[in-house]
Amino acid sequence: MKHIEHNGNKRSNPLREKIRQLVEHKYFQPFIISIILLNGVIIVAESYITGNDVLLALDTIIVWIFVVELALKMIGLGVRGYFSEKWNIFDFLIVAASLIFYNTPLVSVLRLIRVLRLIRMIPAIPALRKIIDSLMRSVPALTGILGLSALIFSIYAIIGTTFFRDVLDYEFFGSFHTSLFTLMQVVTFESWASQVARPVIAEIPWAWVYFISFIVVAALVILNLVVAVILDYLGHDEEELKQKQMDRLFEENKELKKDLEEIKQILLDKNK
Repeated sequence: MKHIEHNGNKRSNPLREKIRQLVEHKYFQPFIISIILLNGVIIVAESYITGNDVLLALDTIIVWIFVVELALKMIGLGVRGYFSEKWNIFDFLIVAASLIFYNTPLVSVLRLIRVLRLIRMIPAIPALRKIIDSLMRSVPALTGILGLSALIFSIYAIIGTTFFRDVLDYEFFGSFHTSLFTLMQVVTFESWASQVARPVIAEIPWAWVYFISFIVVAALVILNLVVAVILDYLGHDEEELKQKQMDRLFEENKELKKDLEEIKQILLDKNK
């Protein structure tokens, strides 16, 4: 007789249940991760050996492994269950693009799609997924910091253009946009002293105040603010998990206390 499980009013399909157990097996995800890594190795190898038949065959096999994985997950988890997870939507788009552009004559597009397959490593590894989720949640909080950064960069770019445009070549402080790019070079500490700051200070002695103040404000203060916000959101998941555990323990203690009160009342009634 066919085994039937009731989940509300729906019957569980035994085949679907077996597929779900397969995709949730502890070795299934490591296998997919190894395929993604192999895909990366093939991409690197193709940069040295162009048009190799073996590499092209392996690439085709990998594409169809991803298609089979996607199909198994959609069957095992259900279409609605599969697409309820945002990272699954991301995987679906990457695999769909791999199929759509597989035989495209545009080599650059095909190579881009192959490289994008490597991004599937993010949803496949929980630690990476946690970092990206935290970054996405921190975007609203970072908006104010980014606005402040844009304001500071604009102010310093205008000052630099006003006072230093005749000291260095046009490519450094000749215009607003070149000044912004120069400030980006300064904030990354890439040859900023020898190439930018010292030539300006040699001509305009007070310019050291400009460069030092910009580095302190932009490179140190704002960068630390960004890091602090991201780290704060990285800790949110653990705090939420702890809070859920505390709420669950609180509810269990309430139920336990209620049961003890009932037992106490029953014992009191028996002793009367």
